[in-house]
Amino acid sequence: MAIVLGKPGVDGLSEAVGVLREWQYEGAPMQLHPGDLGWFWRSGAEATAAAVRTWSRDGQILAVGLLDGPGLLRLTIAPDAQRDEELAQQLVDDVTEPERGVLPEGKVNVEAPRGALVHDLLFEDGWNADEPWTPLRRDLAEPVKDPGVRIEVVGPEQAHVYAAVHRAAFDGSRFTDERWHAMAAGLPYADARGLVAFDDQGNAVAAVTVWSAGPGRPGLLEPMGVHREHRRHGYGGAITVAAAAALQELGSSSAIVCTPSSNVGAVATYTSAGFQQRPEVRDQYRDAQCLVSSITSGAR
Repeated sequence: MAIVLGKPGVDGLSEAVGVLREWQYEGAPMQLHPGDLGWFWRSGAEATAAAVRTWSRDGQILAVGLLDGPGLLRLTIAPDAQRDEELAQQLVDDVTEPERGVLPEGKVNVEAPRGALVHDLLFEDGWNADEPWTPLRRDLAEPVKDPGVRIEVVGPEQAHVYAAVHRAAFDGSRFTDERWHAMAAGLPYADARGLVAFDDQGNAVAAVTVWSAGPGRPGLLEPMGVHREHRRHGYGGAITVAAAAALQELGSSSAIVCTPSSNVGAVATYTSAGFQQRPEVRDQYRDAQCLVSSITSGAR
């Protein structure tokens, strides 16, 4: 059976989220997580559906991609299909040719699990490795200590507090109460929890959302941020410890996160909270000249 590229639509998002949950396992390379779709859901179900691509054979989904921005495809593949030659070649063709409706012309990036055959084929096709990212993991088999600050779970009545901390933590953030409500209405949020940390004066100083993929599977932190006026007081480490505890309560086997290696402060924050660094990962990118060269040479 041929590989079929699909756009699931809102009604098909449940299946995409479901396979992403199934594909998370201990020892897996850093990959697209249902929480990544959950965080994207802040833009609404329709926008999320428009950003998702699936690759299927005989009705079975073998790969899921999220267009996390106009030029970035975050891609993951079923564990037993990571070295599938037909699938890998189809993925390369679909991300290389703009008319396929996956990635546009110009500079674009693909994030795929380390060790997947699609990596090798993209390099052979002239793609390059981009800047390194550092995955981090904390095992949740042992009890998690108290974070040492007051932590509240975010509900609808605290949405404005979470949104305000997010805007103060990330330059250029336009996160609003409405976006929190859209995110909380999404399918992945049924296995998620938002947390806000407060200082001794009652100021909201940090926030995080954690996403479970189900009991016994790795859970994701996405995103974690500290209010710019309350940094360098240990609140990042505290909210990260609270995040690990929340994932443990949700049944996750470990807590995972990934941050640019250049963000040494974030790496230090996560390690201070008991996370261990894993081998760096890199997106692959194709610049505009690479596409022009492929077209003029008659390649595919």
